[in-house]
Amino acid sequence: MKRFLIIWMALLPIMGVLAAKPNKQVVTLSCELHCQGCCDKIMKNIAFEKGVKDIVCDLPSQTVTVTYNADKTDVPTLLKAFEKIGKPAKVKEEKNNPSPTRDDAHNDGSGAQKLY
Repeated sequence: MKRFLIIWMALLPIMGVLAAKPNKQVVTLSCELHCQGCCDKIMKNIAFEKGVKDIVCDLPSQTVTVTYNADKTDVPTLLKAFEKIGKPAKVKEEKNNPSPTRDDAHNDGSGAQKLY
């Protein structure tokens, strides 16, 4: 019984660390991306910012999506990091497009139904 209690006490802090979930946030930023080199520069430098978990650069849409731990960093800090590497960014405004209803998804407005 004593051995079980010792093992339990040793595992308790480890289980607490594993159970703690980071405060994961995602932000999409607009940034001027001229070439793949711009994306590589962002990926290489911003990845080392404290709290950054993942970065996705999308060259055609000129956006960078950053997944980060909000307990360790925030959006203003990330924006400063972008400025520091010469790639100023701003938070991309999401358009409030209502989700189409089932009828809207199959109707192009001409009265004809789209077949998928």
